Amino acid sequence: MKVVVIGGSGLIGRDVIRRLAGQGHDPVPASPSTGVDTITGEGLAEVVVGADVVVDVSNAPVWDDDAVMEFFTTSSRNLLAAERDAGVGHHVAVSIVGADRLPDSGYLRAKVAQEAEIEAGTIPYTILRATQFFDFLSQTVEAGAEGDRVRLSPGLMQLVAVDDVAATVAELATGAPVGGRVELGGPEALGIDAWARRLFAATGDERTVVSDPHARYFGTELKAGELTPGDGARIGAIDFDTWFAAQRQGVGR
Repeated sequence: MKVVVIGGSGLIGRDVIRRLAGQGHDPVPASPSTGVDTITGEGLAEVVVGADVVVDVSNAPVWDDDAVMEFFTTSSRNLLAAERDAGVGHHVAVSIVGADRLPDSGYLRAKVAQEAEIEAGTIPYTILRATQFFDFLSQTVEAGAEGDRVRLSPGLMQLVAVDDVAATVAELATGAPVGGRVELGGPEALGIDAWARRLFAATGDERTVVSDPHARYFGTELKAGELTPGDGARIGAIDFDTWFAAQRQGVGR
């Protein structure tokens, strides 16, 4: 199968490309660095010619609420139009668990809008909603940094490894369209504050973690497990200790 991977040079994309190639498929990375721009449309029509599947694992290069919304909606519309013209049979996109339960977050609103574009389109689709990645734990923690303390929400987060996400994307891309959503989470749910304590224990960081239910995550307060998957979700195999050991050995992606 020819599988075009939008965002194929990024964190998930590289892993998806590697897995699909190992399975004997023909994965094609597509990103601005390869001359494909989903916002301007540059190179888009050409790269999807002959594609059986298009996988969208791209991320917005900006974080302002309006700009993120513009990126995900425009990119998705342009992608779906190019796929329609080329006769692509399956669109796979990665979204975020709980995006529709946290409307105060501009980023998550944009992901919901992206999903709506896909659902309203004519291309058979599969949306994979994944929880936050272990790789972004440090960034999440630093968002609450205040000198020698970090102030973080006790809201639950079920971190998942990029390898588990990429494996699931590759599996879904080579299967039949689901016509709906599949959820994927990591093997353990902890408060963001508890994740920080675990990270600090592993790295020797001596800062104090302050639990604050009003601390925000991507601009929103967490109340009741919004970032954890529901019943029937797929659960990744890689836990924190395994992931962290891989980072220390320099083999993490």
